[in-house]
Amino acid sequence: MGHQSRRAAAALFLSLLLPALAHAWWNEDWPYRKKIVLNTSASGAAITEAVAELPVLVRLHTGNFSFLDAKEDGSDLRFVAEDDKTPLHYHIEQWDPVNELALVWIRVPRLAAASASEHIWLYFGNKKALREDDPAQRYDAAQRLDLHFNQAPGAPLDYSSYAQPVAAFTASANPQGPIDGAAAFSGTSELRITAAPTLRISPQTGFTFSAWLRLEAAQATAMLFSQQDGGNAITVSVKGMRPVATVGAVSLQGTVELAPNVWHHLAVTAGNGKLDLYVDGKLAGEASVALVDQGGDIVIGRGLQGAIDEVELGAIARSADWIKAAWAAQSAEPRLVSFGEEEQSAAGGRSYFKILIGAVTVDGWAVIALLLIMMVISFVVMVGKGVFVSRTARANRIFLERFQTDPGALIDPKYVASTPKELNRSSLFWLYQVGLRELKHRFDLYEQQGQAKTLSPQALGAIKASLDAGMVRESARLNSQMVLLTIAISGGPFLGLLGTVVGVMITFAAIAAVGDVNVNAIAPGIAAALVATVAGLGVAIPALFGYNYLASRIKNLSNDMTVFADELVTRLAEKYAP
Repeated sequence: MGHQSRRAAAALFLSLLLPALAHAWWNEDWPYRKKIVLNTSASGAAITEAVAELPVLVRLHTGNFSFLDAKEDGSDLRFVAEDDKTPLHYHIEQWDPVNELALVWIRVPRLAAASASEHIWLYFGNKKALREDDPAQRYDAAQRLDLHFNQAPGAPLDYSSYAQPVAAFTASANPQGPIDGAAAFSGTSELRITAAPTLRISPQTGFTFSAWLRLEAAQATAMLFSQQDGGNAITVSVKGMRPVATVGAVSLQGTVELAPNVWHHLAVTAGNGKLDLYVDGKLAGEASVALVDQGGDIVIGRGLQGAIDEVELGAIARSADWIKAAWAAQSAEPRLVSFGEEEQSAAGGRSYFKILIGAVTVDGWAVIALLLIMMVISFVVMVGKGVFVSRTARANRIFLERFQTDPGALIDPKYVASTPKELNRSSLFWLYQVGLRELKHRFDLYEQQGQAKTLSPQALGAIKASLDAGMVRESARLNSQMVLLTIAISGGPFLGLLGTVVGVMITFAAIAAVGDVNVNAIAPGIAAALVATVAGLGVAIPALFGYNYLASRIKNLSNDMTVFADELVTRLAEKYAP
């Protein structure tokens, strides 16, 4: 084998191998997967150093996830690392299949810096899978407190692995939090957690406090976090509209003012002789500090007039990039998380048509169902009317052949009794019978009066009037149900447009509620909304073609009746003229 032949064989082998590698699948029991891209580059979270053990919030909705392909309770969700082998810990905070909204936390072991290709995999679609999410595994062991405020009414639960009990909670529930629910503080309400060994702050490791905060107005002194142990105290507060962090005698005021009625991410870290304050992922103040070992009860929200969500306390000082990545991961704007195309395992293929159908809303299905009914009716009318018109035209041809062969003999009432049954479908034969009835009525009257069987101009005019009336009735019979086609032609597109507009409105409302505005979030919902317009055109276009075809056929039959009526009157005048 020559050199060129060996190269060709190697290329063929690689071409066969690469597709298999590209379609590696974590577990074939899960038919669907979706890539979740974690963008840490300048266009995303913009971190410059890798971070470890970061909880990433994934917001699922109609625009980026097919709820119809997942189990109704979300128990089939699985998250796998980029190597497509390592399962990741996750926690489903919210799962709403009716409104197609979900909030899921994934613990990412390591997040690379300045990368736009870092990703994990979301697997779903295994109808036999059991729920395996564990909220206690969402954080590493250094996380000592994690309050969601998504249980209403009642005190919030600590989702950390330590499950710290809440001793007192007098705040009220606020359903409009930045993530899920929040806690609304009136200025006199607070949350208290009793001192515990796991909540002690060590100078060797430091601590990190973070929360989402929304202020109604300038604060006198709003105590977001306080831990008092004898003469030692650590507090995070707001004075006016500026955050303040205090450790012992050191007080650090932030350089950034918080905007009223806007959710801000506030974080404070202390360790290695430094005290840092962050607002929305950015450093807003720093100072030197010496920590001491201390514990004591934790009080949250004392004196606050506003709302708090996602309170977290860690027993280590997180890095600046970790704080920035956490803010980007929890923000309603898609700074860190974006979604790739949905894929299906080699066990079966999935068409774009199924994706569109899966994203159609209930309102869209209602419009499509109505359009399907219109389509069925229009097709029934077109088929039935087409058969009717064809039989009428064929019977007319047979009748005209007999009429034109011996017109003199045909103009006789005795002919009706000897006609084949096939001619009963002929509109011309029906007109012919109308003419014969008028002729027979006059001839019977003339015979009683002893008059000759002749037709005066007045009699011919009366017969012509009867034929004209018969033509009107026959035309009405030929055109019956054609109005249903005109309704389908004009009403189908408008109904489809209605379904599209409603679908687009629902899509944008869902995106506004979740806060994910990337193309992957918008495109499926908009495309699914257009299905209603396609359905409307699918009703109107066949009805338009069928209507024009049938209208031309009916027009020809009407013209034949007009010509035949004139010809019949002429033949009667020739044979029975005075």
